[in-house]
Amino acid sequence: VQVVESGGGSVQTGGSLRLSCAAPGYTSSNYCMGWFRQPPGKEYEGVAAISSDGTTRYSDSAKGRLTISKDNAKNTLYLQMNSLKPEDPAMYYCAARRSGTYCTNPPAPKYWWHYWGQGTQVTVSS
Repeated sequence: VQVVESGGGSVQTGGSLRLSCAAPGYTSSNYCMGWFRQPPGKEYEGVAAISSDGTTRYSDSAKGRLTISKDNAKNTLYLQMNSLKPEDPAMYYCAARRSGTYCTNPPAPKYWWHYWGQGTQVTVSS
């Protein structure tokens, strides 16, 4: 059971990044997949989630700027991040939970998920 994130980095305010998560066996089965993050010195917070039937959920801060998607053939989960803001820097974690077609709304922070990776760091500079 392993998910591996990639794609983090440093961008300027207003820039874009696409995070990827290799998640073999999770994207097309009865798992909710998602992303949560931990900003520096703060608690974990849910960002986005996608259920096994493709239904997506977003936190208020993510709506309109971040897009979660998955490619079942590639066993990969994505988080497209546009219009990045100074409050977006964090360690971003890919996560999974076997829950049928259910994902929490809004997306849950770390405690709800069963599996997660080591994280990928996102930094936003002005």
